[in-house]
Amino acid sequence: MRIAVLDIGGTSIKSGIYEKNALSGIKETPTNAYRGGEAVMKTAREVLRLYAPFDSIGVSTAGQVDADKGVIRYANSNIPGYTGMNVKRILEREFGVPVAVENDVNAAALGEGIFGAGAGEKDFLCITYGTGVGGAVVSDGKLWRGSCFSAGEFGAMVIHGEDRNAKEDLFSGCYERYASVTALVAKASAWESQLDSGRKIFARLAEEPVRRLVDDWIREVIWGLVSLIHIFNPSCVVLGGGIMEQPYILERIRELLYENIMPSFRNVKVLQAELGNTAGLLGAAWIAENLKLL
Repeated sequence: MRIAVLDIGGTSIKSGIYEKNALSGIKETPTNAYRGGEAVMKTAREVLRLYAPFDSIGVSTAGQVDADKGVIRYANSNIPGYTGMNVKRILEREFGVPVAVENDVNAAALGEGIFGAGAGEKDFLCITYGTGVGGAVVSDGKLWRGSCFSAGEFGAMVIHGEDRNAKEDLFSGCYERYASVTALVAKASAWESQLDSGRKIFARLAEEPVRRLVDDWIREVIWGLVSLIHIFNPSCVVLGGGIMEQPYILERIRELLYENIMPSFRNVKVLQAELGNTAGLLGAAWIAENLKLL
């Protein structure tokens, strides 16, 4: 079975072909998200034509996704006009093959669960740290999507109630405002303007003030993990996002986490995501390949 796969993000659309348990022909195309949802879907169709013929399509995409209907339930202003887009119908009409559509973090979690760090784990969480904080829950080997396909919005957990002002900012006091890479860079650049990227921050990790900034950020990551582990009792937590490739972060998370959770929860493993940018593609491919089983 030859499956064309897309991973639609705010910056780029990753694409490839999945066949015989392997990806090939991987490309990246600018999303040009500012042009809006219609333009993004036009680009998606153009990219897919490069891979024809194929038997089905798997799509991993930003936004909250009704996976049954293949509709974007909600997308923020990064892709204007994307909310309500029926991705499944648009692509099925264009190419005449079955199409599966899933939220990008959910797809990445499936990819990691089947092909990567979570392989063999039936109950795990996948959490990505980047511009925001994304999450997915795998229970008994299956995605747990919630009542309306929106489960796993871990970035919206309120962890600093003293900063909460929902009328002005619905994400005030929330996890992603403190534990995202955006939050780390904002704090570091406020201290020194040259520290305007994660890469620059970690290049100077040996400097005591910089390390203190990073350690403070890691504690914010920990506070969210403590709550999630106590709520879901997973066998492992898979941490993704480019920043988690920094050995110092994973080492410090493991040091701090176990002393902050109940002894009966300390069986949980903290793992670095293994598949990088291909996790969403592989997850989308698996969903498309198993459409009849879902």
